[in-house]
Amino acid sequence: MTINPVVPLRRLISIDAFRAIVMILMIFVNDLWTLIDIPGWLDHVSADADGMGLADVVFPAFLFIVGLSVPYAIESRRKKGDANTTIFFHIVARTIALLIMGLFLVNSEGYADDAILPKDVWMILLVIAFFLIWMAYKKPELLSVKLLKAGGVLMLAMLAALYKTESGNGITAMGIHWWGILGLIGWAYFIASCVYLFSAGKPILLVLALVFFMFFSCASNLGWLVPIESIKKYIWIAGDGSMPAFSMAGIVTSISYRNLSSASKKFWIQMVLFAGILIVFGLLTRPIWGISKIRATPSWTAICSGIGVLGFLVTVYISDIRKVVTWYNYVKSAGTSTLTCYLIPYIHYALIGLLGLSQLPDVLRTGVPGLFKSLIYALLIVFVTGLLEKRNIKLKI
Repeated sequence: MTINPVVPLRRLISIDAFRAIVMILMIFVNDLWTLIDIPGWLDHVSADADGMGLADVVFPAFLFIVGLSVPYAIESRRKKGDANTTIFFHIVARTIALLIMGLFLVNSEGYADDAILPKDVWMILLVIAFFLIWMAYKKPELLSVKLLKAGGVLMLAMLAALYKTESGNGITAMGIHWWGILGLIGWAYFIASCVYLFSAGKPILLVLALVFFMFFSCASNLGWLVPIESIKKYIWIAGDGSMPAFSMAGIVTSISYRNLSSASKKFWIQMVLFAGILIVFGLLTRPIWGISKIRATPSWTAICSGIGVLGFLVTVYISDIRKVVTWYNYVKSAGTSTLTCYLIPYIHYALIGLLGLSQLPDVLRTGVPGLFKSLIYALLIVFVTGLLEKRNIKLKI
């Protein structure tokens, strides 16, 4: 069974709404570092611990949503007449954009304090360069737009040349320590999109792909892949298979949703069983490798995938079944301009450092008041993103 071609392609509120919720949570947990004395279950769990906090679930949920969107994006392009080759190169272009952004952002963590260009200035210019290159221009064919994009590329090259760490200078000092959030999204998107594209959306092949990535993760954690460890530096599956597994779980869910619709009992039965299998597998195998985001264990991957399915089902119930969508209008930009929303805090934090602004008083950063502060901050970022979106200032890759 493949995607039903007679069902009209439309932007689904449930997917965008779920993406908006997860994006708000991502900004919220990314701001927890500014707080004092917060509940441990909200933060990341250490590498040697067996467990996970809210912050350990948010990124997997986003990768799951990447998978949810893939079938709709690819089928939309097919409907426009794009051949598989054209779609593949589009996937490659989007992946490269995410990898470049991820590479620069992850290397910003090691930026030297004594560099010629202060780190905060470097960060602001970096985000501006991203916008110049990948902004959703209304008329990309205009010469002025091409000049702006070229200016962004030159700015990116300049920032790479001015980059400095404690041990080196320039672009050669920029290493792939890890790909960063955007880079990992890029790899997961690339692998999952290619699987969907070249499998013609056949559910059995998509499920088998999910099983393969889970098996790869298990094999890696069990040490079975040690004989081929030498090639890991050159070619490997992101997160030892866990990253594309999240997106494949999203694709499997999306296929069921599209083929059966939210009104179908079969859809709900399938998805509850799917989530249950994933979570039960994660819990049963927990004694083998534990639950750990940092070590990307199979239990963490399976449980978070199951949570992603259940979270999406809740959103489908609210938006599709109960038709409660008014709330979504207030956070819509987090679901439709997600990359813009993700990058804005980088400018904000850099401006605080550049202007020498102090943190809020401890009373506003401690416990419950602090949590409200971070939640309000996340909603303000979404509000700013919405204002920019209305002026067509948003990233599109």
